[in-house]
Amino acid sequence: MTVLFACLAAFIAAVIQRITGLGFVLVLLGPIVLLYGPLEGVTIGVLLALVASMTAVPLVWRDVEWRRAWWLIWPGLLAAPFGAMLVAALPEAALLILIAAMAYFALVAGWIPLLAASLRGKTGAIVAGSAAGFMHVASGLSGPPLAAYAVGDKWEQRRFAASVQVIFVVLSAVSVALRGLPASPAGDVWLLVAATALGIAIGTLLSRFVPARIARIGMLSIAWAGATVVLVRGIVTLFA
Repeated sequence: MTVLFACLAAFIAAVIQRITGLGFVLVLLGPIVLLYGPLEGVTIGVLLALVASMTAVPLVWRDVEWRRAWWLIWPGLLAAPFGAMLVAALPEAALLILIAAMAYFALVAGWIPLLAASLRGKTGAIVAGSAAGFMHVASGLSGPPLAAYAVGDKWEQRRFAASVQVIFVVLSAVSVALRGLPASPAGDVWLLVAATALGIAIGTLLSRFVPARIARIGMLSIAWAGATVVLVRGIVTLFA
């Protein structure tokens, strides 16, 4: 039953990712952490994020801006090991609270004008890329600093949405390498991979009919609920 709920969450997250360009881990994080725990849940999440992005890249290949993407990728590669070190050092309760905090940051980052305004040019790319690499390994949530940089540097939305899929592929691959593969049964993992790929395919079809605004509302609703439940679980675990 656990894997069925996880497959449903992965499918919905992938559909939303394909329609909006972002939000896969943000939607998936709450359910997957509650079902599998903070360590295994995020490990599964970053693997599925790799699958989602690899499935999406061929669909947006022509719009990728490789040079701008590279200036976000290489700082992320340098910062990623520090995220892995933090995860290895934290107990379960602290890890749950950290994941919830990063999820909340992901949800409110777009409402902080000074954040986007400070992330411009190559310096802004280095800061945003470093934050993205660290956060991706720690929680899978690398989207907020990348999106803030896109706003601050006035990156055209269509090209950013395409380029960020390449960035997600690289950061997800590095995260999988640093965190290792999930400890769950291989059959369950393959079911989750299939649900993610199916979600991207269905999302591609639905993107012609479902407004991005509607998908974004659904994404935010699920993400807020998931982050709150993870936070509560972390607090309960801390005092248990």
